Amino acid sequence: MTFFKDYTNEIIISGIVLIVLMILRVISTKVVHSYAKRSHKIEYRTNLVIKYLHLLINILSFIALIIIWGVQAKDIVLAVSGAATVVGVAMVAQWSILSNITSGVILFFSFPFKIGDSIRIHDKDFPIVGEIEDITAFHIVLNTEEGEQVIYPNNLLFQKGISIINNHYEDKEFMD
Repeated sequence: MTFFKDYTNEIIISGIVLIVLMILRVISTKVVHSYAKRSHKIEYRTNLVIKYLHLLINILSFIALIIIWGVQAKDIVLAVSGAATVVGVAMVAQWSILSNITSGVILFFSFPFKIGDSIRIHDKDFPIVGEIEDITAFHIVLNTEEGEQVIYPNNLLFQKGISIINNHYEDKEFMD
C-alpha cells in the first residue's frame, strides 16, 4: 500500500500519458487513412506509414514515462547518445537499409507506380522489365515475362530511370 501512497502523482500522470498515447494512435491512424483515401493510395503502403507513426508516438510516450518516474533528462540524453553512437557505427556498414526505408516512405508519398503496373528500369548493364507484384519498405518485387521474380531495392529506383509501360491496376473502392 505504501507504493500507491508514495507514487500517486506518478501513477496518475502515467495513466494520462497512456490515454493520450492511445488517442494519438487512433487519430494518426484516421488521418493517414483519410489521406490515403483522398489520394487513392493502396492500403499496404498506408499501413506501413501508420506503423512508422505509431513507432514514433510509442518512443515519445516511453521517454515521457521515463521522465515522469524520475529519470533525469541528462541521463536520458547520455543513454540515447550512447545508443545512437553504437547504432551509428553499426549502420555505417548498413546504410542501404536506412536508404531503402527512406525511399519506401518517399515512394508512399510520391506514388509514381502501383502494384500491377508494368515498368521498365533503365539500367545500362541490367535493364529490367516486369510487373510489380509487391511494394515493401525495403524493395519492390517484379515478375518478368521470363517468369523470374526480381527483388529490386527501393533506393535504386531513385537512381535509375523508370518507365511505366501500362497500368493493370483497376481503381477499386478503398477499404479501411
